[in-house]
Amino acid sequence: MTPNAATPPARRFFSADSHCVITDAHVKRNLPKRFHSAWDEGMARHAAKQDAIQEGKKLELEDFVDLEAARHPGYFDATARLAAMDADGVQCEVMYSEFDFTSKVYAICEHWQACATAYNDALAEFASIDPKRILITYQLPLIDVDYAVSEVHRLAGLGARSIQIPNFPSELGMPDYHDHRYEKLWHAFEETGIVVANHLTLKTSLWDVFRRDPTPQKGIFTALPGFAIAETLSWYVLTGVLERHPKLRVVFVEPGLFWLPGFIRFLDSRMHQHYDFPGVKLLPSEYFRRQMAATFVHEPEAIAARHELGIENVLWSTDFPHPCCNWPNAAAKIEHLFQGVPEDEIRKITWQNGATMYGIA
Repeated sequence: MTPNAATPPARRFFSADSHCVITDAHVKRNLPKRFHSAWDEGMARHAAKQDAIQEGKKLELEDFVDLEAARHPGYFDATARLAAMDADGVQCEVMYSEFDFTSKVYAICEHWQACATAYNDALAEFASIDPKRILITYQLPLIDVDYAVSEVHRLAGLGARSIQIPNFPSELGMPDYHDHRYEKLWHAFEETGIVVANHLTLKTSLWDVFRRDPTPQKGIFTALPGFAIAETLSWYVLTGVLERHPKLRVVFVEPGLFWLPGFIRFLDSRMHQHYDFPGVKLLPSEYFRRQMAATFVHEPEAIAARHELGIENVLWSTDFPHPCCNWPNAAAKIEHLFQGVPEDEIRKITWQNGATMYGIA
């Protein structure tokens, strides 16, 4: 059956990754006016730094998004987004802002806390139309861990189910995640039940590849970011973070699943070799199955590896409006991708796993 063919019995879907646009104006509506100049100056400093890193070269929108979806009003407006979800049978979406505030916040300097709080309030405002369907992912700077802990609890009070943290804290001048200062942060995530989100981002060293990449759409550069998630996963597992915090739940978003089973097998194999990982009592694959999950969009490899990764650890997503977006006609695309898969497994991957992870009845 092709993606345009008639669809099977009606299903409801849970998308574990999609995107929306939060603008400066959205943030400023939630930010006292006395901090507006700090916001503007910080964003300008970050933009100037990024322009220098990219040596003036640009990545065009059409290289990265499905332009039909990117022009849809649901990319910017929550009411329109619910309508787009309804048309595709998507009951819930875990939604990420295109604006990676966890990297930009460092350019704001002394008033970063007020701006961080306002940014998360803008996200809450977007989701407020129906927070049980638009499961907005908040963003958490780690400049001050005490602030981060208090923000986790504040956002829990707003109904947060997902909070994004930096994939590579050392690039931001912060300790890596095994450091003792994060213990109270991991406890806060465990106490609230909020999922830790590690969404695909760019490792700073990849900008060197960007500058050297001769291909028109930077095809070498854009093929590499997902592999860097291997470092983030390893830090959670091999330093004992997950052993010390068995209720911590981590979702890797847009990592590309084709490499992940082999990498986890590789980590497992080293547990029986000449390596010592103090405080690590289980195989990495056991920690992954117990506490982790990963999203995918349109990857036959994800379906083929579903039992190896763990049928409960694979989360389908629309990834609206990025490349290979499963919008529109999600049901037909799922039917095509899941050919030969038992119906109960389709339901787990496209609905139940996400609903369970994020506490949706």
